[in-house]
Amino acid sequence: MRRILSGLLFLSTSAALIAQANPNWSYQGKTGPVFWSKISPDYSACSKGQEQSPIDIRHARLNTALQPIEFHYIAGPVTLASTGRTIQVRVDPGSYILANGVRYELLYYEFHNPSEHTVKNKLSDMELDMVHRSTDGKLAILAVRMTQDQGFPNATLATLWEYLPTRPGKSERITDMVDAGGLLPADRGYWTYTGSELTPPCTEGVTWYVFEQPLSISRSQYNAFAALYQRNTRPTQDLHGRKIEADE
Repeated sequence: MRRILSGLLFLSTSAALIAQANPNWSYQGKTGPVFWSKISPDYSACSKGQEQSPIDIRHARLNTALQPIEFHYIAGPVTLASTGRTIQVRVDPGSYILANGVRYELLYYEFHNPSEHTVKNKLSDMELDMVHRSTDGKLAILAVRMTQDQGFPNATLATLWEYLPTRPGKSERITDMVDAGGLLPADRGYWTYTGSELTPPCTEGVTWYVFEQPLSISRSQYNAFAALYQRNTRPTQDLHGRKIEADE
C-alpha cells in the first residue's frame, strides 16, 4: 500500500511540475493573468470559473465546527528548484496534515512576491503556498503570508536560501534536514474557503487554508527572492457569493 501511495504522490507531483513547466503563460504582458483563458481552451476556468483564487479576505464568519489543522511533517532532504516562475521546494513522501477529518499529503511548497491573498485589500510582502493532496485527488493548499522584519531571519528559510538557484530550470538537492513546520506561524488559526489552483488551468475544487497570523522574515531574505522574482502573483478574484470561514 505504501508503494502504491508513493507512486500516486509521484504522479501527482509530476503532473503539477509539468503544468508549471509549460512555457505558454506568465505573470506579465500578453501571456499574463488577464490573457490566460485565451492562451488555451484548457484554461477557460481562469476567466469563466466561479470559484477562483486568490481572493481578498474580509467578513469571515466564525465556524466553531472547524477543527485545528494537525501537522505531521517530517524533516528531511528536499529539492529546491527554480521553475522560471517561482522557487519551488519538492519534498519526499511522508509529511501530511489532517484538516477537518481529511488526510492530505504534502507534495511541495512555493513562494510568491507579493502575497497572492490580501486581507482587507492589503498585500503582504510574500506568500508561501503549501500544496497537499488527498488519496482521492483533492487539493488542500495552506497559505502563509510573510512580512519583513528588519532583524529576525527565519531559520528554515535561511537553510533553503543558502542553496537558492538563480537560473530557471536549475535545482539543488539539500541534504540537510529541512522541516516545513519551521515555515508555519506560531498561531495556527486560519480562514478557509473553496477556490482554485493559482495558475493555469486554474482548476477549481481546492480547499484553501489561509493562516491569520503572518510569518516574519528578514529584509535580506525578502530581497534575495525579490531579486529573482519581482512579481509572480495573480490578481485577486471575485468571490461570486462564496463564504469565508474562520476557525477562531
